[in-house]
Amino acid sequence: MPLVACVSRTEHFSAAHRLHSPFLSAEENRRIFGKCNHASGHGHNYVLETILRGPVDEKTGMVVNIDDLKRWIKVAVLDVVDHRNLDVDVAYFEKHPSTTENLAAFIWIRLVQTVPHGLLHQIVLSETPKNKVIYAGEGLTDSDLTSCVV
Repeated sequence: MPLVACVSRTEHFSAAHRLHSPFLSAEENRRIFGKCNHASGHGHNYVLETILRGPVDEKTGMVVNIDDLKRWIKVAVLDVVDHRNLDVDVAYFEKHPSTTENLAAFIWIRLVQTVPHGLLHQIVLSETPKNKVIYAGEGLTDSDLTSCVV
């Protein structure tokens, strides 16, 4: 039976957004999101940890080649969100408030289409040093998975 291990890669990106839900009134948005609902938006320096889990290949001694993982993250995530206004530049956020929870789901959707089947285990997305979301694909529908094709 092969060894099973987790491998993680941490990347950083910067993005702007405005916490605002089209499903709420202007007053509800101001009350719930406070200063983060400012019309001009605000930005974050996000930290993304991508965790893969799988068997260690007996010949290579690796779960995955880190160069491959770096490329998958760059193409599926960084090229799409880094130095972007999420609400303006990323179509997914036309229908989803750009919370860290929804950004984590978006990143998961992009990565699960890129990383070899079954290896993507979890992502940890830090919005600030004190606030992070841990996500592993729970609750997504087939429609969600086709909403932002890589």
